[in-house]
Amino acid sequence: MPIQIIVPEGALTPSGEAEAFGKLTELLLRLHGLTGNRFMTPNVIGEVTVVPKRRTYSGGKPADIAVFELKVPSFVLPTQELKDAWISEGTAIIEKAAEGRIKREHIFANVSYAVDGGWGIGGDAFSNAALGSAVAAA
Repeated sequence: MPIQIIVPEGALTPSGEAEAFGKLTELLLRLHGLTGNRFMTPNVIGEVTVVPKRRTYSGGKPADIAVFELKVPSFVLPTQELKDAWISEGTAIIEKAAEGRIKREHIFANVSYAVDGGWGIGGDAFSNAALGSAVAAA
């Protein structure tokens, strides 16, 4: 389940990057009741992408922004309540990690869904049912 955080240089310290990524991972697992799940935990992956200053934009003009993105199978965050929690709590995580260097209104989030059977781990394609079975078995 890839998480990507995109920020301009200087928005997050190296420790802030690690803290934000770790907390987003914990948030995703907690929202699904999977904290500590031996299958799911190591499969929450991703990166922090740091772009040069003045290479992030808002309204077509350079601006310090942060984006956190989640790509997941279609059964993840299935309710609006869970999506709301991901976005609200995730925004607070990024805002805290930025320590005032990014305005809250310049923190953006999105969730993208993979088609059933289009999820791969270690070269194996997993259907939603197969992923569910792997999570339950762990």
